[in-house]
Amino acid sequence: MFVESLSLVNFRNHSEAEFQFEAGVNCIVGKNGSGKTNVLDAVHYLSMCRSYLNPTDKQNIRFNEQFFVIQGCWMKDEQPFNLYCGVKAGAKKVFKKNKKEYDRLADHIGHFPVVMISPYDTDLISEGSEVRRKWMDGIISQFDHEYLNDLQRYNKVLDQRNALLKLQFENGFFERESIEIWDEQLIKYGTAIHNKRVAFIEAFIPLFQHYYKWISQEQESVSLNYESKLSETDFRTLIAQAYPKDMRVHYTSVGIHKDDITFLLEGLPIKRFGSQGQQKSFLIALRLAQFDWLKERLKQTPILLLDDIFDKLDNLRVAQLMALVSKNTFGQVLVTDTDENRVSAIFDTIQVKPKMIIFNSELV
Repeated sequence: MFVESLSLVNFRNHSEAEFQFEAGVNCIVGKNGSGKTNVLDAVHYLSMCRSYLNPTDKQNIRFNEQFFVIQGCWMKDEQPFNLYCGVKAGAKKVFKKNKKEYDRLADHIGHFPVVMISPYDTDLISEGSEVRRKWMDGIISQFDHEYLNDLQRYNKVLDQRNALLKLQFENGFFERESIEIWDEQLIKYGTAIHNKRVAFIEAFIPLFQHYYKWISQEQESVSLNYESKLSETDFRTLIAQAYPKDMRVHYTSVGIHKDDITFLLEGLPIKRFGSQGQQKSFLIALRLAQFDWLKERLKQTPILLLDDIFDKLDNLRVAQLMALVSKNTFGQVLVTDTDENRVSAIFDTIQVKPKMIIFNSELV
């Protein structure tokens, strides 16, 4: 599977642009701010129905414009699929496959997978638990649509329960029976989500550890620890115990929306004890493991998007990484960088001839 062509209208800093890609390695080279990353983000949009960089659709519209359109032709199982995403200020997002609009965007997820490695991946380490939950949920949802449905239902029920808690707080009365109606649904969906998250982390860890060892060439141990109160106590007991606190704070204080993943280096949080180099290796290993995980379960080879990866690793590690992802097992790769000579030298070293796309002022 690969993206053959891409066209952009009013997407971020691109007024109009068209690109042709090859099935192997494609390098997009240009100065910072020229829009290289936005090309990768457009491919991500057509895969996941959202931006990798900015989840608010209207903020991806070019300045002083009212809409953007992304279109791409993807080859999958030797068949062309024309994907369309249109966003207009004040209107519903439109997403189409072969000119037929989706009723539910969730029905598209997982059919055209991509994996992106970006400088923004540092947020997985530095930011709060929501970022790590979204990373995990995004992977599981691509191959388990029932999980995605349960997640959407859980979030809707959570919103309803929180709204009721707030209303009762503002009116100065509390009726537990009306809250418990929502509890039953939270317990049902939350327990199912928790069980699948546990199974995912347990199976994902060995794959991640394999890639970390290969990238870092170090012997230090790394792991992932899924932290959830549901691992210690069933959800029904937890929510009953939390009810007095929920009344005080007027929101739901326990549940799978509070879970987290701790990234561990030698048993300690890498956020506090890992060097920059260790953190970079950790994040790249996460993404490569994600690639293999999706490939195995979806029976499709995801497109690999590498954004400014050359600035994040030394030349030896970059050459090793490019040699790995240039193999046929990785399928199509889109790489961005600022230095054409550096890109050419690295690929010459590993005897790979990528397609070069050089940005200039006419493209943006």
